[in-house]
Amino acid sequence: MASMGLNIEEQKAVDRFRTEVVEPSQSKLVILDFWAEWCGPCKALTPTLEKVAADYADKGVILAKINVDEEQFIASQFQVKSIPTVYAMFQGQPVADLSSARTESQLKQVLDQILEKLPVQAGADGAAGPQGPSAEEIAQFVAMGEQALGEGDAQRAAGIFAQVTEFASDNAAAHAGLIRAMIALEQVDEAKQVLAAVEADPKLASDPAISAAKSALELAGTQVDDGELAGLKSAAEGAPGDMDAQLAYAEAAFAANQRDAAAETLLAMVEADREWNDGAARTKLLQIFEAVGLEDQWVVATRRRLSKILFG
Repeated sequence: MASMGLNIEEQKAVDRFRTEVVEPSQSKLVILDFWAEWCGPCKALTPTLEKVAADYADKGVILAKINVDEEQFIASQFQVKSIPTVYAMFQGQPVADLSSARTESQLKQVLDQILEKLPVQAGADGAAGPQGPSAEEIAQFVAMGEQALGEGDAQRAAGIFAQVTEFASDNAAAHAGLIRAMIALEQVDEAKQVLAAVEADPKLASDPAISAAKSALELAGTQVDDGELAGLKSAAEGAPGDMDAQLAYAEAAFAANQRDAAAETLLAMVEADREWNDGAARTKLLQIFEAVGLEDQWVVATRRRLSKILFG
């Protein structure tokens, strides 16, 4: 099931489907019944489905029901045109359409044929534990979180990244994304707690994505309110030769997501006196580059400008 570009409600629907259908189907054969309260044939079929699922429980068959009125997104993903629609699901994929089997004998005949061909684990004792998303799915979720963050939806990004860290606690990109999303939500203290937990794992702590998130968190520590930012800007503009004032404004501007203003100020500082305070302006720019991401197009363009100033 496609996961990219979903809104928050659609993502919740996918999460429910994963828990109720996909995970159990990793070891069991799931009879997936699409139904609705107003559907007479659905109500007539329900007792038959329930009886067959109970009779075949020791063979690894379970029943899952999807109310099409409550789960319209899931129904649309399966292109459900009419109800009842019934599928057999195994390992997250539909393996048979059972919609035409309306009697107990018809259903059992089809299930017997399916069970002969698939390695379904029989009985409750053979049930496998819940299976998390695949590596490919995790990568898709991380990309979706990055997309949400890039579009300014930090709340959604934080939710996606947090979910990924639950399934894949060793995924540095997800932890880093969560930290950056929390920073965007002005949850700096919470982001510090996440970073502290991550840094307790040497493997994660050494990952470049975590280093970048740490830089972003350090830069967020200079965040000020709008009034203070305006005051710092006024002080910097009023005293262009005051390097301390320039640096203070640049730091606050970046923390306020005004990275263009921050970069312009720091580039002007490097051009005016690249050696000031042991190259503090250049060092701050490099920290910003790391926090944003070295592959980011804004970073690439700004690095070119810095190189031109430094090397002519």
